[in-house]
Amino acid sequence: MKQYRKTRAQAGFTLIELVVVIAILAILAAFALPRFAQLSEQAHEASIRATAGALSAGVALVKAQWVSNGLSGAADNIDGFGNDDVDVGPDGWPTATNDSNSTNMTTGRCQQVWQGVLQANAPTVTGATPEYEISVQADGNGGGQDCVFTYQADGQGSNIVYDADTGEITTNIN
Repeated sequence: MKQYRKTRAQAGFTLIELVVVIAILAILAAFALPRFAQLSEQAHEASIRATAGALSAGVALVKAQWVSNGLSGAADNIDGFGNDDVDVGPDGWPTATNDSNSTNMTTGRCQQVWQGVLQANAPTVTGATPEYEISVQADGNGGGQDCVFTYQADGQGSNIVYDADTGEITTNIN
Protein backbone atom coordinates (compact mmCIF):
# COMPACT_ATOMS: atom_id res chain seq x y z
CA MET A 1 0.00 0.00 0.00
CA LYS A 2 1.28 3.31 -0.96
CA GLN A 3 1.33 6.09 1.48
CA TYR A 4 0.86 9.55 0.27
CA ARG A 5 2.51 12.27 2.13
CA LYS A 6 0.79 15.57 2.11
CA THR A 7 3.14 18.43 2.11
CA ARG A 8 1.73 21.45 3.72
CA ALA A 9 2.14 24.67 1.79
CA GLN A 10 3.51 27.55 3.78
CA ALA A 11 0.85 30.04 4.82
CA GLY A 12 1.71 33.72 4.67
CA PHE A 13 1.46 36.90 2.69
CA THR A 14 3.31 37.62 -0.45
CA LEU A 15 5.42 40.71 -0.81
CA ILE A 16 2.92 42.22 -3.22
CA GLU A 17 0.04 41.75 -0.77
CA LEU A 18 2.02 43.46 1.98
CA VAL A 19 2.95 46.38 -0.27
CA VAL A 20 -0.70 46.84 -1.30
CA VAL A 21 -1.86 46.87 2.34
CA ILE A 22 0.83 49.38 3.31
CA ALA A 23 -0.13 51.60 0.37
CA ILE A 24 -3.80 51.52 1.37
CA LEU A 25 -2.93 52.40 4.97
CA ALA A 26 -0.73 55.27 3.79
CA ILE A 27 -3.57 56.66 1.67
CA LEU A 28 -6.02 56.41 4.57
CA ALA A 29 -3.54 58.10 6.91
CA ALA A 30 -3.02 60.94 4.42
CA PHE A 31 -6.74 61.69 4.57
CA ALA A 32 -7.35 60.91 8.24
CA LEU A 33 -4.53 62.83 9.94
CA PRO A 34 -5.55 66.29 8.68
CA ARG A 35 -9.12 65.51 9.67
CA PHE A 36 -8.05 64.62 13.22
CA ALA A 37 -6.00 67.82 13.43
CA GLN A 38 -9.06 69.79 12.33
CA LEU A 39 -11.18 68.06 14.98
CA SER A 40 -8.77 69.21 17.66
CA GLU A 41 -9.01 72.77 16.39
CA GLN A 42 -12.80 72.55 16.34
CA ALA A 43 -12.79 71.22 19.90
CA HIS A 44 -10.76 74.23 21.09
CA GLU A 45 -13.17 76.60 19.31
CA ALA A 46 -16.16 74.85 20.86
CA SER A 47 -14.59 75.11 24.30
CA ILE A 48 -14.01 78.85 23.90
CA ARG A 49 -17.54 79.45 22.59
CA ALA A 50 -19.07 77.38 25.41
CA THR A 51 -17.12 79.30 28.04
CA ALA A 52 -18.12 82.62 26.45
CA GLY A 53 -21.74 81.47 26.43
CA ALA A 54 -21.58 80.49 30.10
CA LEU A 55 -19.98 83.83 31.00
CA SER A 56 -22.60 85.70 28.98
CA ALA A 57 -25.44 83.78 30.64
CA GLY A 58 -23.96 84.40 34.10
CA VAL A 59 -23.57 88.12 33.44
CA ALA A 60 -27.18 88.28 32.19
CA LEU A 61 -28.40 86.42 35.28
CA VAL A 62 -26.62 88.89 37.57
CA LYS A 63 -28.31 91.76 35.72
CA ALA A 64 -31.69 90.01 35.94
CA GLN A 65 -31.24 89.48 39.68
CA TRP A 66 -30.26 93.14 40.07
CA VAL A 67 -33.46 94.18 38.27
CA SER A 68 -35.65 91.72 40.19
CA ASN A 69 -34.21 93.04 43.47
CA GLY A 70 -35.56 96.47 42.48
CA LEU A 71 -32.15 98.12 42.35
CA SER A 72 -31.37 101.07 40.09
CA GLY A 73 -27.71 101.85 40.70
CA ALA A 74 -24.40 100.38 41.74
CA ALA A 75 -24.76 97.77 44.48
CA ASP A 76 -22.64 95.41 46.54
CA ASN A 77 -23.40 91.75 47.15
CA ILE A 78 -26.41 91.09 44.92
CA ASP A 79 -28.82 88.99 46.96
CA GLY A 80 -30.12 85.89 45.22
CA PHE A 81 -27.22 85.26 42.85
CA GLY A 82 -24.54 82.67 43.56
CA ASN A 83 -22.80 83.29 46.88
CA ASP A 84 -24.48 86.71 47.25
CA ASP A 85 -21.10 88.40 46.79
CA VAL A 86 -21.19 89.76 43.22
CA ASP A 87 -21.04 93.55 43.01
CA VAL A 88 -22.49 95.51 40.10
CA GLY A 89 -21.86 98.88 38.51
CA PRO A 90 -24.42 101.63 37.94
CA ASP A 91 -26.16 99.74 35.11
CA GLY A 92 -26.32 96.38 36.92
CA TRP A 93 -23.42 94.59 35.21
CA PRO A 94 -20.96 92.60 37.37
CA THR A 95 -17.79 94.44 38.42
CA ALA A 96 -16.19 92.47 41.30
CA THR A 97 -16.83 90.49 44.48
CA ASN A 98 -14.99 92.75 46.94
CA ASP A 99 -17.43 95.65 47.26
CA SER A 100 -16.14 97.51 44.23
CA ASN A 101 -18.58 99.04 41.76
CA SER A 102 -16.30 100.84 39.32
CA THR A 103 -16.55 99.64 35.71
CA ASN A 104 -12.86 100.47 35.18
CA MET A 105 -11.65 96.88 35.44
CA THR A 106 -8.32 95.52 36.71
CA THR A 107 -6.98 91.99 36.33
CA GLY A 108 -7.90 91.25 39.95
CA ARG A 109 -11.46 92.44 39.49
CA CYS A 110 -11.74 90.55 36.19
CA GLN A 111 -10.74 87.39 38.07
CA GLN A 112 -13.41 88.09 40.68
CA VAL A 113 -16.08 88.55 38.01
CA TRP A 114 -14.99 85.31 36.28
CA GLN A 115 -15.13 83.28 39.48
CA GLY A 116 -18.20 85.01 40.91
CA VAL A 117 -20.29 84.69 37.76
CA LEU A 118 -19.16 81.26 36.51
CA GLN A 119 -18.85 79.78 40.02
CA ALA A 120 -18.25 75.98 40.23
CA ASN A 121 -16.38 74.15 37.45
CA ALA A 122 -15.28 77.35 35.74
CA PRO A 123 -12.15 77.09 33.60
CA THR A 124 -9.13 78.15 35.64
CA VAL A 125 -7.71 81.66 35.50
CA THR A 126 -5.14 81.21 38.27
CA GLY A 127 -2.47 78.71 39.20
CA ALA A 128 0.58 77.31 37.43
CA THR A 129 -1.18 76.48 34.16
CA PRO A 130 -4.43 78.45 33.90
CA GLU A 131 -6.81 77.67 31.04
CA TYR A 132 -7.38 81.39 30.51
CA GLU A 133 -4.99 84.25 31.15
CA ILE A 134 -6.46 87.54 32.35
CA SER A 135 -5.47 90.95 31.06
CA VAL A 136 -7.21 94.29 30.51
CA GLN A 137 -7.52 96.48 27.46
CA ALA A 138 -8.77 99.99 26.82
CA ASP A 139 -12.56 100.18 26.77
CA GLY A 140 -14.02 101.23 23.44
CA ASN A 141 -17.16 102.54 25.20
CA GLY A 142 -16.21 105.68 27.05
CA GLY A 143 -12.90 104.91 28.68
CA GLY A 144 -11.76 102.58 31.41
CA GLN A 145 -10.66 98.99 30.97
CA ASP A 146 -12.33 95.80 29.73
CA CYS A 147 -11.50 92.26 30.86
CA VAL A 148 -9.71 90.03 28.34
CA PHE A 149 -9.62 86.28 29.01
CA THR A 150 -7.12 84.67 26.60
CA TYR A 151 -7.43 80.94 25.96
CA GLN A 152 -4.10 79.20 26.57
CA ALA A 153 -4.54 75.60 25.36
CA ASP A 154 -4.22 76.21 21.62
CA GLY A 155 -1.66 79.04 21.74
CA GLN A 156 -3.57 80.97 19.07
CA GLY A 157 -4.47 84.01 21.21
CA SER A 158 -8.23 83.44 21.02
CA ASN A 159 -10.01 85.40 23.72
CA ILE A 160 -13.22 86.45 25.41
CA VAL A 161 -13.68 90.16 26.18
CA TYR A 162 -16.06 91.42 28.88
CA ASP A 163 -17.16 95.05 28.94
CA ALA A 164 -18.45 95.93 32.43
CA ASP A 165 -20.04 99.15 31.12
CA THR A 166 -22.45 97.36 28.77
CA GLY A 167 -22.34 93.70 29.85
CA GLU A 168 -21.20 92.81 26.34
CA ILE A 169 -19.25 89.58 25.81
CA THR A 170 -17.18 89.38 22.62
CA THR A 171 -15.49 86.19 21.43
CA ASN A 172 -12.42 86.40 19.17
CA ILE A 173 -11.35 83.06 17.66
CA ASN A 174 -7.95 83.01 15.94
